[in-house]
Amino acid sequence: MSDRQLSLLEEKKPLGRIFMRPGVIEEEPDSLDSVIGNLPLTIVPSLARISTQGSGFSRQESVRSRAYRPGTTRKYRKRAILKSGECNISTSKVSQQRLRFLQDIFTTLVDAQWRWTLLVFGFSFVGSWLFFAVIWWLIAFTHGDLEELHLPDNQAESGWSPCVYNIHSFTSCFLFSIETQHTIGYGVRTTTEECPEAIFIMCFQSIYGVMIQAFMVGIVFAKMTRPKHRTQTLLFSKHAVICQRDGELCFMFRVGDMRKSHIIGANVRAQLIRTRTTKEGEVLMQYQSELEVGVDGCASDMFFIWPQVVVHRINSDSPLYNMSATDLLQDRFEVVVILEGTVESTGQSTQARSSYVNTEILWGHRFEPVVFYNKDIQGYEINYSKFDETQQVDTPLCSARELAEFYKIQDDYRSNAEETIQMPA
Repeated sequence: MSDRQLSLLEEKKPLGRIFMRPGVIEEEPDSLDSVIGNLPLTIVPSLARISTQGSGFSRQESVRSRAYRPGTTRKYRKRAILKSGECNISTSKVSQQRLRFLQDIFTTLVDAQWRWTLLVFGFSFVGSWLFFAVIWWLIAFTHGDLEELHLPDNQAESGWSPCVYNIHSFTSCFLFSIETQHTIGYGVRTTTEECPEAIFIMCFQSIYGVMIQAFMVGIVFAKMTRPKHRTQTLLFSKHAVICQRDGELCFMFRVGDMRKSHIIGANVRAQLIRTRTTKEGEVLMQYQSELEVGVDGCASDMFFIWPQVVVHRINSDSPLYNMSATDLLQDRFEVVVILEGTVESTGQSTQARSSYVNTEILWGHRFEPVVFYNKDIQGYEINYSKFDETQQVDTPLCSARELAEFYKIQDDYRSNAEETIQMPA
């Protein structure tokens, strides 16, 4: 390297502390800050990627051992979205909460657990049978059909015309209530023209029976066909990774679908949840920032026929632009990922969710391929046993901002060197 080149490097020295030399972190440091502060740093003007192997950031086990050492305070963010996709949220001190839920009883029963739905299903029918059985018994009692001389066995001798034939007791009224509500039509107990109120109750119970049956069957059908169940076969990778792609640091995770019936119009989103302090000093504990994501050369809309790696390029517009591998260990945040689309078999919309906290992000890793062409079956085969597997790759440990500055210095250095060479002696 010429004297002119060395002088150019010295001019760029303030921005030179970008990369950490691999393989220098000791196994048992006194503190994480002391390790980071004592790391030897160097200027590497000709390398676009620096190896992370042995640096302590290449494996999640090393990350956890350093972040969660005995005798130190554990720093982690409580999840807003669990790995199963459930929202880790509960409500308290809601005024008139029960009344509000009862006003939307259909949604309440659909969201309730199966045991409560089936319990309401059973009680709705049994309760209606008993309610109308009491009404039929009152009609028979007030008309005198339950007197000894007016019972069915004595009606031929006394010439008595009852409101309902073959009513002996409350049990007979209960059986007649079931037959009327469900139009069973055994033909033993029937109403007569003697009592107008009996005719009215028969019509009303028939209409009510159809309505309650449609309501309860609709609830059961809605629970069985909920799009939420479709999300059980939509997979998110266990870890997310950060590595370089086309010269840029990228945050990546993988999504997959186990079923042959595809998700139509699949769209993927990602949001960063972290604490933010405004210029006025207000602390926003759950501040959400949108991460622009895409698949291959497409936007967030994807043709979801096999597992896809979703990529967020960490550029100047990204909330992760200033985050380095060191910050990944110390910062507390959560990346919520959302996959939405229409179920091909039912035509209903579905949404699958997952999240990644900082301890679930592997710096310097890349996902293993899972889609291969099988000559035996003359088609593509997906190996889901490798769905969560990653491999280590050379990745800078600096932030994307520092990496962009380094590339700018490198370009300026090359242009100045070319000008120097072209200058006449």
